[in-house]
Amino acid sequence: MQILIIIPAYNEQENIERVVDNLVENYPQYDYLVINDCSKDQTEQILTRRGYRHLSLPVNLGIGGGVQTGYLYAVQHGYDVVIQFDGDGQHNAEYIADLVRPIAQGEADIVIGSRFLEKEGFQTSFLRRLGIRILKHTIRLCSGAVVNDATSGFRATNRAMTEFYAQDYAQDYPEPEAITAAALNGFRIKEIPVIMNERKAGVSSISPLKSVYYMIKVNLAILFYRVTGNRLKKKVKQ
Repeated sequence: MQILIIIPAYNEQENIERVVDNLVENYPQYDYLVINDCSKDQTEQILTRRGYRHLSLPVNLGIGGGVQTGYLYAVQHGYDVVIQFDGDGQHNAEYIADLVRPIAQGEADIVIGSRFLEKEGFQTSFLRRLGIRILKHTIRLCSGAVVNDATSGFRATNRAMTEFYAQDYAQDYPEPEAITAAALNGFRIKEIPVIMNERKAGVSSISPLKSVYYMIKVNLAILFYRVTGNRLKKKVKQ
C-alpha cells in the first residue's frame, strides 16, 4: 500500500526538524509531505534548507485548509492511505502501522489514534478533557458514532475517505466535524490506543480563551452538519 504522511505546520520552527528527521531516519517506508501554512517564523526556510518534501501555501488557510491540501495531493498522486500527523511532535510515528492495519484488513475507512482508551502518556488539561467529553456526546447524539478522542489529529484514512475529505473538509478546528461527516455519510470509524507527547516547544494555536470559542463553535457546527448533512456523498457517488 502506498502511504502518505501529511504534516500540517504553522510556526513550527522549533519542532519540525525533529519530527521530519525521525520519519526519514526511522520510517523510510512512508512518504511524507509537510504543508507549510504560510508560517511567519523560520519554518519555510528550514524546510527548504533541509530539503524536506513540502508545499508552502501562499496564504494562511488554518489547520483545515492545510490538511485538505494534503488530501488533495494524495488523491492526485494515487495514495492508498493518508496519515495526518502533527508538526509539533505530539504524535508518535511508531503507531502508524497500528493505524494502517484496520484499513489494510478492510475493517475501517478512518482510524483515529486515541489518548483516552488506555489513558497513558500526555492526557492534556482538565478543561480540554472536559470539552472533549462534551464533543463525544454531541457527536454520538448527532451521528451515532462513539469516538473518545474527537480532537485527535492523529488519524489514517483509506482512499475513499481521502477522496471525500479532499472535496469537503471543515476549515476551523476540523477534527470533530470531520468525524461527524464521516459517520453521517456511512464511513466506518475505528479508534485505537496511542500514547501522545506533550508539546516540547512553540505555542499551541488554542489558547484558554480560544478553547471556549472552539467548544461553542464546533458543537454548533456538528449540529448544523446533522441538519444539512449527506449532500456531499451523493456528489461523490455520481
